[in-house]
Amino acid sequence: MSQTSAAPVVERNDAKHRYEILVDGKRAGLTAYRDRGTQRVFYHTAVDDAFAGQGLASHLVHQALTDVRDSGKRIVPACPYVAKYLEKHDEFADITDPVTPDVLRWLETELG
Repeated sequence: MSQTSAAPVVERNDAKHRYEILVDGKRAGLTAYRDRGTQRVFYHTAVDDAFAGQGLASHLVHQALTDVRDSGKRIVPACPYVAKYLEKHDEFADITDPVTPDVLRWLETELG
């Protein structure tokens, strides 16, 4: 079993509309978003197979949602992983908005 030598680092990459988790300087995963006014709409989360089973997705999403709170924005969990995470972590309930048909239509237009 391989172990990483450094703690994972989460960075927000505004140019690519995503948060990335880095392990030893390599991107191990991401959670993608689009901003809709004061809402940050999360629509996709993925961790590379080489890094699976290390809890990186949970760490990534937690850090991303904490950054949303610190930024004064609200969370819209269109991504199934983010939605599932929020079901288990109610500390973000006060800044979470529902995924509505209007949000989904807007997201579809944003993503082309």
